[in-house]
Amino acid sequence: MTAKTDMTRPKLFDQEALFRRRARARLDRAGFLHDEARLELQERLLDVNRAFTAPAIVTPFPDQWSDFLPGAVVVPDDEVLALDPGAHDLVCHVMGLHWAEDPVGQLVQCRRALKSDGLLMVAMLGGETLHELRAVLAQAESEVMGGLSPRVAPMGEIRDLGGLLSRAGLSLPVADRLPQRVTYQTLFHLMHDLRDMGETNALAARHKAAPPRGLFARAAQLYADSFPAEDGRIAATFELVFLTGWSPHESQQKPLRPGSAAARLAEALETTEFDEAARPVPAQTKRGQE
Repeated sequence: MTAKTDMTRPKLFDQEALFRRRARARLDRAGFLHDEARLELQERLLDVNRAFTAPAIVTPFPDQWSDFLPGAVVVPDDEVLALDPGAHDLVCHVMGLHWAEDPVGQLVQCRRALKSDGLLMVAMLGGETLHELRAVLAQAESEVMGGLSPRVAPMGEIRDLGGLLSRAGLSLPVADRLPQRVTYQTLFHLMHDLRDMGETNALAARHKAAPPRGLFARAAQLYADSFPAEDGRIAATFELVFLTGWSPHESQQKPLRPGSAAARLAEALETTEFDEAARPVPAQTKRGQE
């Protein structure tokens, strides 16, 4: 299979810069998001209650994930994935899809690598990630430099990410999110963690010249004023998004026609509906205490 590239569309990401950032990552110091993603995927696999005998893992961080599934084929998240068609009953695409130039293309390749009725699981960062940092950098740059440049990569909203599964030809698509509230001493401690995660700015349109001396000092002040946390710290949001879909098979349940349900789901489960906004605040993590 060969990937088709739209030569008229400008590249969103600088792949060479992204490779360098990932190569310098120190997940032994800042791998807490990977640890959380691993735990969540393990729980989801237990819920599936099926033995997978031919798994594959797609990730830019093989050292962190190579032991996740015994006997798994581990490949990088290149534009063309090194997976054989129909060879796997489980594919996990972990912590890389938010940097994909063509996320649908990645999912299509994963589907083609699955056997019939095979499972795809994705863990990635979602649109709420670092919304605080995006806001203060925009304000600081406007004040100090008189304009804006992209400094935090755009990430998909969960409602859009779930739709990618159907576009890729996967059945029974499910998307859910797990926000993580993390506190840091300062903006600079947060940026240090982002470097160790391999998640710093690799946008093709990023401002490549050295920033003015006062830019990040002003951003740090704005951050402390706008997003304070307890004990004089600052709060940062990381949104983990999990996508699940199946390679089509005739035995799978077919969705009902909209409006054809005979009873409300809440009644069937003998529970009550709730507002997403009313969910409990997720447990927080403290970082940057060194």
